[in-house]
Amino acid sequence: MTLPLFDNPSAFDRTTLAGRLRTLAAENIWIGTSSWKYPGWLDQIYSRDRYLTRGRFSQKRFEADCLAEYAETFPIVCGDFSFYQFPTPEFWQRLFGSAPGGLRFALKVPEEVTAEVFPKHPRYGPRAGMLNESFLNADALAALFLELLEPYRDRIATLIFEFGARSTPLREFLGKLGPFLDALPGSFRYAVEIRNRAYLGTPYFDCLRARNVAHVFNAWTKMPPLAEHIAIPGAFTADFTVVRALLREGRAYERAVEQLSPYDHVKDENAEGREAMRALIRRMREERRAALIFVNNRFEGNAPATIQAIAG
Repeated sequence: MTLPLFDNPSAFDRTTLAGRLRTLAAENIWIGTSSWKYPGWLDQIYSRDRYLTRGRFSQKRFEADCLAEYAETFPIVCGDFSFYQFPTPEFWQRLFGSAPGGLRFALKVPEEVTAEVFPKHPRYGPRAGMLNESFLNADALAALFLELLEPYRDRIATLIFEFGARSTPLREFLGKLGPFLDALPGSFRYAVEIRNRAYLGTPYFDCLRARNVAHVFNAWTKMPPLAEHIAIPGAFTADFTVVRALLREGRAYERAVEQLSPYDHVKDENAEGREAMRALIRRMREERRAALIFVNNRFEGNAPATIQAIAG
């Protein structure tokens, strides 16, 4: 008998996984996915018959309602959507109203505050390549983002500041980052994700540690593999830990989308990455430290199957 090489979505046991994830969450180990609106998870995380309109699958209904079913398996989710905009109060009301109160959220802070220079990409229009006057503007962040989230703060596990790869010298970056973090209200927990491998050293980690801000262990194209990343001295900078398994080292985002879509099964198992996350879970349980772990479809091809493998 020949066993299949990769996970089979049709045999996915979400009931057992949900129980395991609830057990880990009770120990402050929160594991979820990056985003959630993936039709590739139908018949795995999602029940197809819940999204039928006149006997046919409705993408609109699926996107509007699937977060509630997501929460039947996962205790936490990372919202990448907020990186691209300042959502309105009405949007937040709909979002938090669409899921049970027990579901926790990690939210990316809008790039309107974290992009020093807007990327040269068509979606930025005339601002592409221009300096961002709102870069690390704590007042703008508070008025347009944090104040709107105050009613939901008990449901927000952390807010993530993602800084793309940059040419700015580390000393200059930290000279702006430190005062910015100091100006933030203490009602939320914060985490910083960088894409500059050269920044991973004592000055950067000390800047975060002094403010109890978590460094995000991210698996990304030009960042170290997770095991190497987690082993860097001083990298645990807060009383909680954040991991984002996004991409295999050396694989560009666009290439991952091309190779791994439609995200309905694991196409490229990352054994080393899986073991790094298992080891981290063991360590955090032993140290009784909170951990937030998020897996992206583009890490292996299907985030639920990756989580099933690491949650054991």
